Amino acid sequence: MAQESEHGKWTVSSSDESEDERAGCCEKPSTSSLQRDTSGEPRYPCSEARKAAHKRKSSPLEFHDGSSPSEVPPAPKRLSQEGSGWCLSSSDEEDDCKGEVKRGDAAAPSVRQAVACCAPKEVAVEELSLNQKSAEPSGRVQDTWDLLDGGNPFRFFLTKVKGIKSKYNSGALHIKNILSPLFGTLVSSAQFNYCIDVEWLINQYPKEFRDKPLLIVHGEKRESKADLHNQAKPYQNVNFCQAKLDIAFGTHHTKMMLLCYEEGLRVVIHTSNLIEDDWYQKTQGIWLSPLYPKLPPGTLGTAGESRTNFKCDLITYLMSYKSPALNEWVEVIKQHDLSETRVCLVGSTPGRYQNNEKEKWGHLSLRKLLKDHATQVPDEDSWPVIGQFSSIGSMGTDQSKWLCSEFRQSLVTLGNSAKSLTNQEVPINLIYPTVDNVRQSLEGYPAGGSLPYSIQTAQKQLWLHSYFHKWSAETSGRSHAMPHIKTYMRVSPDFQKIAWFLVTSANLSKAAWGAFEKNGAQLMIRSYELGVLFLPSEFGLDTGYFQVKESLLSDEPALSFPVPYDLPPEKYEGKDRPWIWNIPYTKAPDTHGNMWVPK
Repeated sequence: MAQESEHGKWTVSSSDESEDERAGCCEKPSTSSLQRDTSGEPRYPCSEARKAAHKRKSSPLEFHDGSSPSEVPPAPKRLSQEGSGWCLSSSDEEDDCKGEVKRGDAAAPSVRQAVACCAPKEVAVEELSLNQKSAEPSGRVQDTWDLLDGGNPFRFFLTKVKGIKSKYNSGALHIKNILSPLFGTLVSSAQFNYCIDVEWLINQYPKEFRDKPLLIVHGEKRESKADLHNQAKPYQNVNFCQAKLDIAFGTHHTKMMLLCYEEGLRVVIHTSNLIEDDWYQKTQGIWLSPLYPKLPPGTLGTAGESRTNFKCDLITYLMSYKSPALNEWVEVIKQHDLSETRVCLVGSTPGRYQNNEKEKWGHLSLRKLLKDHATQVPDEDSWPVIGQFSSIGSMGTDQSKWLCSEFRQSLVTLGNSAKSLTNQEVPINLIYPTVDNVRQSLEGYPAGGSLPYSIQTAQKQLWLHSYFHKWSAETSGRSHAMPHIKTYMRVSPDFQKIAWFLVTSANLSKAAWGAFEKNGAQLMIRSYELGVLFLPSEFGLDTGYFQVKESLLSDEPALSFPVPYDLPPEKYEGKDRPWIWNIPYTKAPDTHGNMWVPK
């Protein structure tokens, strides 16, 4: 059904099932040549938004001035992962987009000119001889290991991005780095995730670890579950744990690795799906724990706790699955010393919670941590809240329904103060990519498959868009690497300090964070989510804040926090529109010379 709106002409997809709720959790499909099959569908279960991105990557629609779109064969920009290399964009040269095509501009440059000015420069295969596809490590893993050994006190990393200047990948991690033998001699592992390509995942492990026991924790049901199990048939070492999703439209959105080594245990909490594209040209976040040593035999399982109660909270989170397979991992965790952990765990699990149970999960869990462990700062009413995310659920008919009531009340909590802030006092800045952010990205329009904000949801909450700010990440060289990372923070009025920082799987949705029922007596959460909270007090700072690192490459004090995008964020201007995945964009080409027609 074609209609006109302020977003232009669009067609409602017939396959949208309650996007109001699912939008908070849906993510992007892989679009690589490796993952195409004869049906044109990804080989792993995924959402409609991901399928659309996969289709447009495998069958792009080339932009033609004044003419109807035509499907063209995909350009051979990626070669086989098993090949000697591939040709896409230089990691040493990337020009900013200048003079891009403006919508409705009669004097716009030609398609070829427009693409040339926005697309990253090409580089010969031999220049990338050390780098295979998907921004894989360049054989210098030891540098990363040295970095972890004291050089990065926060243990917060970004994923490597192919197509940006190499200096911005210094200290960044690929999944192959994380699973490297240099990080430990693997005995067994557990992978918690939303979207999983089993074959690709197995190939990320070093050959000597590919037959080690692997537990995959997922939320797939029925046909999707069967597809996932079929993927794993060639691998006798792979077992599954299905997370129970008893509340409609919930997802298993947590992204975590548990890595048991001969030398100890490591926990990795991150934002990437276990598919190739999520580790390729997106901005993603990772928290990598220290190597946790084993406790002496006979030590109580409650020993080895950190000041942040991380061990107990992780065990409580795992116990919420009520899974025998995860109970075995609980026993493994009990046997290790997690006392060096400096972050707090912030999780969500599906359910309806009352009384003291309410504070265990969702935004009320964050509220309690900020009340108990954060420090009040002068003029805190003028310290904005920043939320940055890759998907948006239904917020209600106005800001009072959730965003600027219960959710903001949790995010503005600072210390155990009796003061009650009114809804109008603390600004909220929300960062979500514009259409032009996506169009000018390294991936082009298909990057929008991982930004599944639907027209059905957007039209019900046009009020929300007044809070929106553009994606810009010059500080990390990732302005053109679309964000799949999710972060929240409390920032000073001059944007030079932050009172806390959270990296999480949780998007801006009630499904992820929870919403009050029964006049606030009950918190209802639909999905599994997991993140880590950085607090100044846990890093020896008594000021109540971190200084923000001016640039991720700058030589600043070790405890300056590396916020991965630019501050202050820039508000949407008059012509800016939030990216909406299920409407066409045909008036200007992306960096590959193509349009976006999802159906």
